[in-house]
Amino acid sequence: MKISVEITLSPLQDDFEPIIIAFIKKLRASGLEMQENPLSTQVYGEYDKVMTVLQQEIKEAMVLMQNGLLYIKIVKTDRSAYEPHF
Repeated sequence: MKISVEITLSPLQDDFEPIIIAFIKKLRASGLEMQENPLSTQVYGEYDKVMTVLQQEIKEAMVLMQNGLLYIKIVKTDRSAYEPHF
């Protein structure tokens, strides 16, 4: 089953950038298809592979944060080729 996941990591502390950068670099190294923008990161692929990677990387990010939020949306389809049609 293919999924698309949108993730926004928001450490609530002054030194937030290194945590976000480390999280994104780990996702890049995972081999998953992904797209990044200034507000979120989208990850695409097979459910089991995506969720296994996210489980590990989210845990590592949470350990690095003193306080923070993680917003995640999961869509049951591969939206990686989406282009606006308007």
